Parts: sequence; C-alpha cells; structure tokens
Amino acid sequence: MISQLIFILCFVSAIILFARNARQIYKNIKIGRALNRNDKPAERLKTMLLVAFGQKKMFKRIVPAVLHLFVYIGFCIINIEMIEIVIDGMFGTHRFLSFLGGSYNFLIASFEWLAFGVLVSCIIFFMRRNVVHLKRLNSPELKNWPKTDANLILIAEILLMTAFLLMNAADQKLQLYGESHYITAGSFPISQYIISFLPSDPSSLILIERICWWFHILGVFAFLNYLPYSKHLHILLAFPNTYFSNLKPKGELTNMENVTNEVKAMLDPSFTPPTTDEPVRFGAKDVQDLTWKNLLDAYTCTECGRCTASCPANITGKLLSPRKIMMDTRDRVDEVGKNIRANGTFVDDGKSLLDTYITREELWACTSCNACVEQCPVNINPLEIIVELRRYAVMEESQAPASINAMFGNVENNGAPWKYSQMDRANWTSQQ
Repeated sequence: MISQLIFILCFVSAIILFARNARQIYKNIKIGRALNRNDKPAERLKTMLLVAFGQKKMFKRIVPAVLHLFVYIGFCIINIEMIEIVIDGMFGTHRFLSFLGGSYNFLIASFEWLAFGVLVSCIIFFMRRNVVHLKRLNSPELKNWPKTDANLILIAEILLMTAFLLMNAADQKLQLYGESHYITAGSFPISQYIISFLPSDPSSLILIERICWWFHILGVFAFLNYLPYSKHLHILLAFPNTYFSNLKPKGELTNMENVTNEVKAMLDPSFTPPTTDEPVRFGAKDVQDLTWKNLLDAYTCTECGRCTASCPANITGKLLSPRKIMMDTRDRVDEVGKNIRANGTFVDDGKSLLDTYITREELWACTSCNACVEQCPVNINPLEIIVELRRYAVMEESQAPASINAMFGNVENNGAPWKYSQMDRANWTSQQ
C-alpha cells in the first residue's frame, strides 16, 4: 500500500508540474502578435500527417532518418506500456493487461524489439555527436548547454531502454521459478538473452525487477518534466507546428498591413485605413513584434542543424546560422517571459532580439534562398524572423549595408535595381 501511495504521489506531481510548465510555454508563445492560421484545415491536416507523423522530410538524409524512425516509433508505441505500468502502480497489480492473452504476448514482444531499436539508435546518435564529431552537430552555437542537453537525453533513453529490458528479463526468470505475483505472461525475444547473466536467487531477482520498474517509470516522469527545458520539446510541438505551417509558396513574402493600407489610400482617396490604438512598428526589433507562429517555431526547433548545413551563406564561411537564429529567439522569449512573470508586465531590460542576440552581420548574410525552410524536418521558417528584423533595421532605423542603400536609390530613381535610367534599358539591343 505504501508503494502505491508513493506511485500516486509521483504520478500526480509529475502531471501537475508538467501542466504548469506547459502553460508557461503557451503564455510565452502568446507574447507574439496575432496571426490567423486556421484556413484550409484539410490541407493543414495532410501536412501534419505527412511531415510530423510520416517523417517525410527526414528522409532527405537516409541514415539519420532510419535511426530517428526507430526512436520515433519506439517512443510512441512503447509508451502504450505506460498504461499498464500506471494501472499496476496505482492498484498494486502485476501485468494487468495479461488477460489479453496472445495479443498481450505480441505487444510485449513488439515493445522489446522497439526498445532494442531505440537502444541501438541512441548509441549510434551518441557516437555521431561525441566520437565521429559530425560537423553540423558540433557547431559553435551548440557548445555548453545545447550539447549537454542532447547528450543527457540520449543517455537517459539508453538507460531507460536498458532498464526496460532488464526488468523483463528478471520478470521472465521469476515466472520460470513460479514466484507468486509474477504470473506467466508476455513474450520476451530480446530480454531472454539476458537471463543467464542475472542471479538465481529469487529475492535478488525481485530486487532487480523492482529497481528497474521504478527507474523506468520515474525516468519517464522526469523526462516528461525535462521536455519544457529541452530542445526535445519538439516531440510534442512538431504536430501543431506542422499543422500551422505557412501554406503559401516559399518565395512569397508577407506584406506589412500598415504599408499596404498606405498604398491603398494613395491609389484610392476614398479608402479609409482601419484605426488602431497599438503603436505602429515596421518589422520586428524584439520577440513581441514577431508572430506567435514565429515563437512556436523557436520552441519547436530540434537543433538538428539541417538548416545551417544547407545554408549557402554558412557554407561559404559567413556568420549566419539559421539554427542559431531560432535558438536565440527561443532564449529571448524565455527571458521576456520571466520578465513578465516577475513584473506583471514587460519592463524594458535594455535588451532586444536584434543586436543583443542576433547581429546585423548575421541578418544581411542571408540570401533569402529558403534552403533552411526547405530542409527543416518540422517546417520551421527562420527566414520570416530574418526578414522582419531586416524590415525594422531599414524602415525604422534607416540602417542597411551600402549595397542595399544603393539598390534602394536605384529603385526610387530608375524604377529598377540597376543604375541605368528607364530610357536606357534597351540600349544593349543596338550593340553589336
């Protein structure tokens, strides 16, 4: 009875703590400006099923895609086992779902194969990061905490899967000994090979089985509440993020409503722009000026580095890293969220996303090619953030590189980016 009470206390505490952390992340995302992404629900659902559930974009890199698929399917299906563990923990039963008979044996066997797949995949992922030192997984922005975060999760997954297989091996041996409470149930295609390494003493086996059981369930509770502080939050946010993807062509940039209204008023004197009490800002200086979808993108970022690895600016040695843009945005949102919680409303802290976190050099290195958007496995769009920060620099501060200013001048004077007047554009046709 004491173990049941301890389990219930841990279970309820884990759920309450996770709900509180999830609520705070939701509040942080809502710091962003409003944006309507509720159109075309059928197309959005299809995008989510293909990209998030189907892992469609992962398979542009076949090796990590296959490994990730094992981890993904294993994570989803093995957690079905959590239903039984929760029931057993609350009511003191053991293998409660064993009444399913042959179906139960099939489930346990499937769980074991998937656990083995997750274990092998995580070991390979760990070696890719720390032994092979794959370039995109060892970039400057991944030093310190991001690298530690990734390794902690991989080690945790390895330990959890090992505990799961050890638990089943000890359970199976206790079943063979006919120990009370350990009913004959389940099929163990992987853990059966571990049995010979376990002690023969029933009391020692029970101790191993119970330690592994508690380690597994408490590890899952800890993992659940670690997610809000980790890049692995994409496990949950990938689905809404892909659902609310931008369905427009990648090369189509958004128009600023304020500018559009001004143009309409110039073309049609009878047009009356809608009034608003909110201060007008062109582009974005801080995270409050971005949309909630931009902030959701930041929290969904897996830090896989596919965007940076495909970025032509980064490849040629420039400072820009689309992955760093998303990581910086997430860090700034967290900082602003803490500021609001501490003061009731945002109090100017002398910082901003532009300059404090993201430099001008990074912004203007971007070629707007959309390679990062195309490569992201969960449809994150770093370019939208870059463009909004650029708009602020140009339209609010009148700060842009000399080459950009020259182009602006040519457009204003000649109606084109080039320095030639409109009357001279066709002169090349008369040249031999």
